[in-house]
Amino acid sequence: MKNQNRRNFIQKLAVGGLMITPFKKIIASPVSVQLSNAPAKVNIRFGICADIHQDIMHDGEKRLQVFVDDMQKQKIDFIIQLGDFCRPYERNLPFLKIWEQFTGPRYLVIGNHDNDGGFSHDQVIAFWKAPFKYYSFDKNGYHFVVLNGNEHNPSPDRPVGYARFIGKEQQAWLEKDLQQTKLTTIIFCHQGLDNDMGGIENATQIRLILERANQDAGFKKVRLVFSGHHHLDYQNEINDIFYVQINSMSYQWLGDSYVKMRYNAEIDQKYPYIKYTVPYKDPIYTVAEIDSRGSFSLKGASTSFVGPSPIELGMPKHEMGYEVVPTISPRKINLNS
Repeated sequence: MKNQNRRNFIQKLAVGGLMITPFKKIIASPVSVQLSNAPAKVNIRFGICADIHQDIMHDGEKRLQVFVDDMQKQKIDFIIQLGDFCRPYERNLPFLKIWEQFTGPRYLVIGNHDNDGGFSHDQVIAFWKAPFKYYSFDKNGYHFVVLNGNEHNPSPDRPVGYARFIGKEQQAWLEKDLQQTKLTTIIFCHQGLDNDMGGIENATQIRLILERANQDAGFKKVRLVFSGHHHLDYQNEINDIFYVQINSMSYQWLGDSYVKMRYNAEIDQKYPYIKYTVPYKDPIYTVAEIDSRGSFSLKGASTSFVGPSPIELGMPKHEMGYEVVPTISPRKINLNS
């Protein structure tokens, strides 16, 4: 009976939840985009969090509450989470209610772990009350694009593991969307477009779409791409586009070689995957700001590790070559240069 109730719950989400679109600024359809003319740019501030992993962390609700309360206090223009948020289990409804406490626009990106447990993308966005799997919106004279990097690569030679691909239909939509806007554009995607170690499998192809959009526009239209997924802190610049990695709110995954109980036996038993991570003591997140002159800044955030650090455990570098740190670095970029 319990399994039947769960199936009924998910079926109701998949059928009824897609009718709910609380974001007034969201484009009405992900394939038919009607964009505004280029209004004057004004200052914009938006809060970004990534990879909270409610289904792994014992204190996910507390971490999200800190973020939402701070964003509400700062009167941010909108908030966005970059994926690996929560799976559509009924037990996660209180977690989702915390997210909904933010009274301004709220945007969501699908992460690979949000589909764990056999859930479809449609079930995830229905549970989240998100409008589409990928979409775009305009705000304060800027254009924002949310991509879904969790599509399946049809190639029989694709790498094993989670789907991390952007298919032809979404590519065509992205090209059309970028053609139709005159605004400086900012991209959000869960997986990185700037690396080939766990990032989007066809990242080079997607970067070419962005770079060609800049060539066709005659100016640097696409300037920033934000991603999560990797739980790292870095920035790359490729052909005049900046790719900014936003660190996890919660932890870095260390795996079987560095297992360590970080809290206590009760938490370890109830949340068995925490011991494979190095958790961050406090939630880290950031605020991005762009002023009317096109000057972009990212607020820094830093905390400490819970228990021994990766260096203390003999793991000084992540496999991608970056140091594991409980930090989001402050950054400044002139988008018009």
